[in-house]
Amino acid sequence: MEIHESAENYLETILMLKERQGQVRSIDIVNHLGYTKPSISVAMKRLRENGYIEMDHEGYISLTDSGMEVARRIYTRHKWLTKFLVKLGVNEKTAETDACKMEHDVSDETFRKLREHAMENLKE
Repeated sequence: MEIHESAENYLETILMLKERQGQVRSIDIVNHLGYTKPSISVAMKRLRENGYIEMDHEGYISLTDSGMEVARRIYTRHKWLTKFLVKLGVNEKTAETDACKMEHDVSDETFRKLREHAMENLKE
């Protein structure tokens, strides 16, 4: 199943918030992303229907195995690309913004080659 960039962003956000806070509810995603409650509600419903998240009776959100797989892939790319761009001399704020754009579009092959090149040439 192809997953869209917006769904990847939601899953990544859930993972980031889970790491920071321990538990995640829809309101945490609203506050983090700045979207409206109805927008987040619709997105969470779609993610739940597609098997990426589960929500308990208290409203706490957890990632399923498939949701965690997507979230980890995107979050790992995000962190690595940010670090890579900073090492190239890009200021941290710009690196963070650009990494967020790049993490969704770069192919697995290109990402792997970027990492290999960096390891050989930038002494990670």
